[in-house]
Amino acid sequence: MNIAVLGFKGGVGKTTTAVHLALYLQQKQGAAPLGGSGMALLIDADPNRSASRWAERGSSFPIKVLAGDPTTPTPTGFQHTVIDTPARPTPEQLHALAQRCDLLLLPCSPDALALDALMLTAKALDRLGAKHYKVLLTLVPPWPNRDGAEARNFLKQVGIPLCHHSIRRTVAFQRAALEGVCVHEIPEPRAKQAWSDYVAVGEDISS
Repeated sequence: MNIAVLGFKGGVGKTTTAVHLALYLQQKQGAAPLGGSGMALLIDADPNRSASRWAERGSSFPIKVLAGDPTTPTPTGFQHTVIDTPARPTPEQLHALAQRCDLLLLPCSPDALALDALMLTAKALDRLGAKHYKVLLTLVPPWPNRDGAEARNFLKQVGIPLCHHSIRRTVAFQRAALEGVCVHEIPEPRAKQAWSDYVAVGEDISS
């Protein structure tokens, strides 16, 4: 699979999603030496290079991260590619990603500003004729807060395609980024639950 993780707003878990989907896809392929055949590749096309810094902070980050831009070609020997895109991709970049990728994944937190930016992203993709996109609700607060459920209902009403699963909010993701590891390596009660959220999303989009 070739997946682009994109959106018109920062702070909604774009890099976190790109990192963990790449980790999931590599795990799905089975263990292999870094850079070996069948591995997942993470292309860091965001000028902030957040994914690259995430990987650099880890002592043995298990996937290859390649700094580039949305048009950077995938080297041979990789089964899956995940692209962490710029915070506000240009129309040309959106077109290139739509042409290149099997899925455009749009992370969105359940708040008004993020939903507004999401609608702009969806409209831009619709203008390109790109229908192969899905929204992933991220940073969903725990029950009894209903922001996640209300955002899901709103997006269904306006006809925006959604992933079946959401990503719950937890500080374990922040610690994972600081330590350069996958979230399930963080010794916190909700860390494995956080990883299970991305596994569920990965199974959904790769089935």
